[in-house]
Amino acid sequence: MTISINELKSGLTILLDTKVYQVVEYQHVKPGKGSAFVRTKLRDLKNGGIQEVTFRGEQKIEEAFVEQRKLQYLYRSGDMFHFMDQSNFEEIAVSGDFLDDKVKFLKDNLEVLSSFYKNEILNIILPNFIEFEITHTEPGIRGDTARSGFKPAEIETHATVQVPLFIGIGDKIKIDTRTGDYIERVS
Repeated sequence: MTISINELKSGLTILLDTKVYQVVEYQHVKPGKGSAFVRTKLRDLKNGGIQEVTFRGEQKIEEAFVEQRKLQYLYRSGDMFHFMDQSNFEEIAVSGDFLDDKVKFLKDNLEVLSSFYKNEILNIILPNFIEFEITHTEPGIRGDTARSGFKPAEIETHATVQVPLFIGIGDKIKIDTRTGDYIERVS
């Protein structure tokens, strides 16, 4: 569906140069001379990059209908990661390059959100916070303040995160998947 620049709003998904973008920010500008234009910040839904684009006058834009689906992580096979679509139980395989840093937080049966455009997967969004069990860490030494009270620990997905000195093997912790930071110990 074609829309005019006056119909742009935050959250709208559009097709521009065969790529799907989401409008993050827009500003309608009516200068004293000349025709109105719209300045936008667009997020590429495939790689997450932000791009600034200016649309002029009566320019028309193609709206992209992006579908959100829940997926469940199943298993890893080489460099491919397999997910199951929760709505139709279809298996979807994506490469490790596509997932990038999200790989280190994928654990069995984890439910994630994904965006699809014309049955092509655009991205996978992890939950903001996930609980993990510590599989390996060195014991913390009381009074050791040279390391700011944090030490490296390996979680069940074999990723290494920084945790406070009091965390031990077998403890469950909550991690912010956006930053990879320790949040709290979970009972």
